[in-house]
Amino acid sequence: MSRFYGEVKGSRGKASRMGGIKSGFWSHIRGWNVGVEVNCHVDEDGKDVITVYKTGGSNGGLSLTKLFTVTEEDCDYSTYP
Repeated sequence: MSRFYGEVKGSRGKASRMGGIKSGFWSHIRGWNVGVEVNCHVDEDGKDVITVYKTGGSNGGLSLTKLFTVTEEDCDYSTYP
């Protein structure tokens, strides 16, 4: 089983990818002028960290703006049924 898992669906159907502790997981979903990049990795304490960036899309160059980071501490599992 993989540490990270992602799915995407487009005109050619659905595809999935897996990432591990060493490889992490990276994705870039974009339109022509705007997109989001998602990076998943394991921190020095062995916890999952996911960071989301806004990008310029396919037409917008390489600039990244950090939107937010999600960590395991952000997830309150006690509220799940």
